[in-house]
Amino acid sequence: MYLPEYRDSQSEQIRSQDLIQLIPSCGGKALDVGARDGYFSVLLAERFESVTALDLEKPSIQHSRITCVKGDITELAFSDNSFDLMLCAEVLEHIPEKLLAKACDELSRVTRKYLLIGVPYKQDIRVGRTTCRSCGKKNPPWGHVNTFDKDRLQRLFPIFNIVRASFIGENFETTNFLSSLLLDLAGNPYGTYDQEEPCIYCGKKLAEPPERNFFQKICTKAAKYANYPVRFLFKPHPNWVHILFTKK
Repeated sequence: MYLPEYRDSQSEQIRSQDLIQLIPSCGGKALDVGARDGYFSVLLAERFESVTALDLEKPSIQHSRITCVKGDITELAFSDNSFDLMLCAEVLEHIPEKLLAKACDELSRVTRKYLLIGVPYKQDIRVGRTTCRSCGKKNPPWGHVNTFDKDRLQRLFPIFNIVRASFIGENFETTNFLSSLLLDLAGNPYGTYDQEEPCIYCGKKLAEPPERNFFQKICTKAAKYANYPVRFLFKPHPNWVHILFTKK
């Protein structure tokens, strides 16, 4: 799904409104990590004197209060306690596990007071897996390589207290080892191939899988039946968790 279409979806509108409500109404400096199109950067500029919009590729946002920079969350080029508010939404789920603690340490170091985090809640990243046609490797949906709950986020930011946490949406998706293995054998025909995120291994754009052969169709059908018991017992949970932290 392309970004403009994603922004207009009902679920994204609800998620965005909740994040906006959590943003403290205060002046000073704010940093939007993973700014992309600058949607939240512009909203932050309504409440803060200056906003820095940061992404792996320098954003292009035309606004008198917004400065766009290219940067890496694991090595932020700012001094300690530089920003009154740090907003980091839809980012941490993409950070490789070996770099996650470093990224969180950098956010903690640069934040002076408030840190607002938004991530998928208890996402089963086996659901919606894709198979890269370039390198043949299996990718998690949307490039999400981490899963989170409230407790894990608190452990990742030990020098912060939680001001408020909110849980948004409802997630009914889950699977099991056998079902996900069978879908791998089937070429993952139901993966998130419309995502903008490339293969996390080779960096190539993901493409729709070819027509399934007879064996792959059998695996697809078997995966569906293998997942029935899990779906019957599974209790839906929120789709997103948003937490506003304040530095101790």
